[in-house]
Amino acid sequence: MARLTQQRCFNHATREAVARCPECGLFFCRECITEHEDRVICAACLRKQARPPLLRRPGFAGVIHLGQLALGFLLAWFFFYLVGETLLAIPSSFHEGTLWQEYWFEP
Repeated sequence: MARLTQQRCFNHATREAVARCPECGLFFCRECITEHEDRVICAACLRKQARPPLLRRPGFAGVIHLGQLALGFLLAWFFFYLVGETLLAIPSSFHEGTLWQEYWFEP
């Protein structure tokens, strides 16, 4: 294994390396590294960590979201179907008002 003092920057071949990125293992000069969460890390690895999780693996998460959407529509349709069936089961005399006159207002 080569010593740090003998290494050159990955991006700038003429500059001496001052640190090694713990993520990718490459050597970098002072200009190419940054401190993030108490670690010295290169810009490329920092960009990878800053990326939102959904952008890394959209395939399976998209299928799950699509399934949840379909299930939601199915449940909403079933609910309104049951409400419609309940309304259709009410006798027509209730809708015409004769049910109220027949039982409540007759002496």
